Amino acid sequence: MSYGIRAGGLERHTAEEVLRIEPWGAHAVRVRASSGTVDPTAPGALGTPSPSPRAELSVSDDGGARLVNGRIAVEASADGRLRFCRAGSGRELLSEKSPFAHQAGSRLQAAGGRTEQSFEAYDGERLHGLGQHPHGRLDQKGCVVDLVQANTVAAIPFLHSSRGYGLLWNNPATGRVELGTDITRWTADGGGRIDYWITAGDTPAQILDAYTLATGRPPLLPEWASGFWQSKLRYRTQDELLTVAREYKKRGLPLSVIVCDFFHWPRMGDWRFEESEWPDPTAMVEELKGLGVKLAVSVWPTVEPGSDTYDELRSAGHLVQDEAGGLLTFPWPSRYSGDALIRPMAYYDATSPAARAALWQRLNDNYRIHGVACFWLDACEPDLPPDLAARAVYAAGPAAEAANLYPLEHARAVADGLRAAGEDRPLSLIRSAWAGSQAHGSLLWSGDIPTTFDSLARQIRAGLNVAMSGIPWWNTDIGGFFGGHPDDPAYRELLIRWFQYGTFSPVMRLHGDRAPNHPAFSTDMTGGPNEVWSYGEQAYGILQDHLLLRERLRPYLHALSEEAHRTGAPPMRPLFFDFPEDRHAWDIDDQFLLGPDILVAPVYRAGARTRQVYLPTGARWLDPVTGQVSEGGTTLDADTPLERIPVFVREGAAVAPVLR
Repeated sequence: MSYGIRAGGLERHTAEEVLRIEPWGAHAVRVRASSGTVDPTAPGALGTPSPSPRAELSVSDDGGARLVNGRIAVEASADGRLRFCRAGSGRELLSEKSPFAHQAGSRLQAAGGRTEQSFEAYDGERLHGLGQHPHGRLDQKGCVVDLVQANTVAAIPFLHSSRGYGLLWNNPATGRVELGTDITRWTADGGGRIDYWITAGDTPAQILDAYTLATGRPPLLPEWASGFWQSKLRYRTQDELLTVAREYKKRGLPLSVIVCDFFHWPRMGDWRFEESEWPDPTAMVEELKGLGVKLAVSVWPTVEPGSDTYDELRSAGHLVQDEAGGLLTFPWPSRYSGDALIRPMAYYDATSPAARAALWQRLNDNYRIHGVACFWLDACEPDLPPDLAARAVYAAGPAAEAANLYPLEHARAVADGLRAAGEDRPLSLIRSAWAGSQAHGSLLWSGDIPTTFDSLARQIRAGLNVAMSGIPWWNTDIGGFFGGHPDDPAYRELLIRWFQYGTFSPVMRLHGDRAPNHPAFSTDMTGGPNEVWSYGEQAYGILQDHLLLRERLRPYLHALSEEAHRTGAPPMRPLFFDFPEDRHAWDIDDQFLLGPDILVAPVYRAGARTRQVYLPTGARWLDPVTGQVSEGGTTLDADTPLERIPVFVREGAAVAPVLR
């Protein structure tokens, strides 16, 4: 039961488990446990580790062992318990819970392939990350978070701690994490293995640097993507979409991307334009190019019988299976032609490399041939009721073991195809993500969210946790998705405040299913008007000013893209990211930094015309509107007229003139 040094790591063999601890990157270690041989091919987010030539491994006479790798040290006790410390000081970062609940020293006690890993909990610890969740919390200490993909949820099992560590639960199984006051416990519903990675850092920036180095750096943001994106539910025809793009040009309004949403195809799984509604896509893309606008096209993973691809994908085994037998299907409207036809939809299997290649071939032949190089990967959780999703059997394994991989691999399909076609900056708008999705150019958005001030407040916190999960490119539907009438004064105020927030988001996109809605699943279903001129003259002037401000911010955003590509630093980040020594900065969850120099305080309460703003220590802060400079470490009451939200810039920063 003693440890041995094998293949550059520590191993411990007992009757219950094989435990392996090894360096994985310059300041990190990976821990794996299995009832048999540790499987190096098990699915996960970790690539090949960078060399750790200075790692020190030793085995002691008392049956314990020690591994030191850069900033992190692991103390392994004789009973199998692991304790992670800051190398040099010996300060405890995290420790496995002791004694093990089963007393035998094995982590694999649960039946049916279900596994648990428990750690000590610490008073005062702040916990961030875990992807995107609508619970409205930045610090998630005290939460129980399901690790299950869903509309508005992106389950990314990476946790950032204020104690100076980051932990990746490197297991795509469904499960949960319990962030209790007495225990932190990770649970996997299937797979029968433990696999986690932990790094130590003196700052949040160091932790995200190590994490994105291990799981993949994000590609550079395409320059066209930093501008304004226009979308609605839905532009029904080529002529309707072009009319909107031409109007932006006529008014002199900046527009970078316009979105062709769902049901522009004949049948689910055709992955092509409906010829009668979109008669000349090549000419459409060329005209948009002349206007300085990119076209983004919606792609769903659903495939219906009778579509161009159904028989081919089914015969090749490229559709998701049902554990009960046959294909996994769910009833969904086939298309908008009179009364919708509800048909059983199957799902292409994104976890199959061959299925991904088949998907890309269709996207290449039917969209890229017309000049389309930006795809909206909608409903890619995939969007299924929980009881049905649990029955899915993927190429990578049953849902309990592998379901969370789906959005990661779906994004990979498009990124690999674009790269092979010569696009070195792939970017896909996507509704879900998993660990490592950033490496495939995933631009995550927060799904179909309510149109309320409370929803806006929740998005602020959700976006910051996405940033602390390694995903640099994120956005919301400006104005929310479900409803909102452009003629309603109360909704106009919400739209303006959300638009102001969106101006300083990593990506700025206006979208929503506005009232008055046409009947669902009818020929005319399109949603109400949702262009910047749709909300009245007062709103139009404010939105126009912010479009021009966003345009001026684009060079700054491109510089932040370079930083994200090099180090994994997210453009939008919590105050503590750049000011970790400021204890009060860790308390602020309704402000954020856009890069190191711009501080943004969104307005998320109806009727608010002032709000408190905290300015972190370590800098002096300029109000670009008034010219007043304030010391860091102060809280002030800032004016918030409807025309603007509080924005401050570090004194002396080159970006300051842009904000005036």
